[in-house]
Amino acid sequence: MDIEKQFDLNLHMARLLMDEPFFAAISRRVDKRSHTGIPTAGVCVNPDSAQFEMLYNPSFFAGLTDEERKDVLKHELYHIVFLHVTDRLPPEVLSGGKRERQLWNIATDLSINSHLSNLPEGCLKPGVVGTPFEDTPPGKSAEWYMKNMPSLPEGSPDGESGKGQGEEGSQGEGEGELAIDSFDDHGGWGKASEASRNIASERLKGIIEKAAEEAAKSNSWGSVSASCREDILRGIRSTIDWKKVLRYFIKTSQKSSRKSSIRRINKRYPYIHSGKKSDRVARVAISIDQSGSVSADMLATFFSELNKLSSIAEFTVVPFDTAVVEDKVFVWKKGERRKWERVSCGGTCFDAPTKWVNEHKFDGHIILTDMCAPKPVVSKSQRMWITTEYYANRPYFATNERIIAIPKKDMES
Repeated sequence: MDIEKQFDLNLHMARLLMDEPFFAAISRRVDKRSHTGIPTAGVCVNPDSAQFEMLYNPSFFAGLTDEERKDVLKHELYHIVFLHVTDRLPPEVLSGGKRERQLWNIATDLSINSHLSNLPEGCLKPGVVGTPFEDTPPGKSAEWYMKNMPSLPEGSPDGESGKGQGEEGSQGEGEGELAIDSFDDHGGWGKASEASRNIASERLKGIIEKAAEEAAKSNSWGSVSASCREDILRGIRSTIDWKKVLRYFIKTSQKSSRKSSIRRINKRYPYIHSGKKSDRVARVAISIDQSGSVSADMLATFFSELNKLSSIAEFTVVPFDTAVVEDKVFVWKKGERRKWERVSCGGTCFDAPTKWVNEHKFDGHIILTDMCAPKPVVSKSQRMWITTEYYANRPYFATNERIIAIPKKDMES
């Protein structure tokens, strides 16, 4: 039988994770494909699409029991939700050599395997007698294990674990290497650019929020303990940089118009055809809630960031309360600096700015608000909400759209 057809993970996924609603929801949002170039399995960020993907060796999976398969799946998905593939990759690992990568590989596996009891033989676990980790306590973070790593044997690890996805081994036999490594493949970690990892990180927040919502609806997180659940949610909340999200949203919501210009030299046909000139068009609307519950600190912090963003783009500012204050709508031109101001002080209706933006055909819509009003009509452009941590945790309405919180410390600085 063709080895690629021995085990199709996609056909078994629903059955394996039937009693794991949280992991099942995460799994549906991770691309999975068989790959005989790795010995076991591995997750990474695809450098081109900035999507999470899981690679697995079909022959390896075919030889496991169902319980072992389930724990291997959970192991790989834990790497994603614990941010081992993105935000928590230490700088010394990204810039270091084989040994630094091995130590991080081991540390992340120890932190995950504390929560799994049916992994196949050879997986590293804290507290196992006869291993270097028999005196290592379970339930710690990857950073803790990295800092408190016991003495480990030197030399090349047995087999091909830790290689794959294009990673080359060390040239010198055992030089700078450890004799043990992770059972799964971490070779794709750090291969994606920082920009791709940032995009994947922002997507991950939405993935985990949806997975948590599905777990709540089923009234079960499966085998995810309460403490582990809080670690996952806390990690996501603490790593989302609202400034990066805002910048990314504005840059990707701008359209480019191209037109011929005799002042531009055509790179392909110089002095034969005219070149092309690109203009970035301001098609991003930023609606600002004028109600009194939107504090002066919140407005000042947001305007301070808009002053920085005006160096890369221009956008239309739309003040509103129960209606759009049309005579105060303005285009914030590129390079301009402005002071924050409150131009009205009424109630809040999100229908008003949404309908105004829909009518004027914008490509992106950002709303700064306290979220304290009924759910608005559907937006024709992608819409994002900016609020404080307090209001983000207490929204007046449920939405699948992105909600980004300004941390309290940013408004106090």
